[in-house]
Amino acid sequence: MQKLIDSAPLLRHNGALGVLPTDTIYGLVARAADKAAAERLYVVKSRENKPGTIIASSLEQLEELGLKHRYLKAVEQFWPGALSVIIPCADPSLSYLHCGKMSLAVRIPADKELQELLKTTGPLLTSSVNHPGEPSAETVQQAKKYFGGEVDFYIDGGDLSGRQPSTIIRIVDDAIEVLRQGAVKIDETGRKHEV
Repeated sequence: MQKLIDSAPLLRHNGALGVLPTDTIYGLVARAADKAAAERLYVVKSRENKPGTIIASSLEQLEELGLKHRYLKAVEQFWPGALSVIIPCADPSLSYLHCGKMSLAVRIPADKELQELLKTTGPLLTSSVNHPGEPSAETVQQAKKYFGGEVDFYIDGGDLSGRQPSTIIRIVDDAIEVLRQGAVKIDETGRKHEV
């Protein structure tokens, strides 16, 4: 099996797009600060007006990308872990990431190997490895069937079947709205129940 850190130099190329195992499932990834790469990811995924998730090694990385400290500080108790939180993002310079939605799902993974990669590359924009309406790839072979030569590299992390995507929540008027139950079970009070 390949190491995640092997993809760091590949991701530094302008417009680079790859598939690698994240802390949850295989992800189609691009450096979040690379506008050409992010736009390419959305084209390959056939996603319009449906932003991906930003994963980072720390709150500081997310702030350097342009996300507001006050929104990140309000949800930092959920990290690290496989829980993505949708936060406001009205910065026009980041519209290539949020696709006009004025919000982004963000998370700080706990996986040590992924953390090491993120410290080197900076935040990554990620999306599940599939076409709309199709199941997510559980192996690199399935990922290649979806995207073939449309991406620049594949990192084989083995069979990830049985893994769930991240849980996605949003805070609305101090209440937690669960948009997708995934790898971390969470209730309306914000209590996490690892599965």
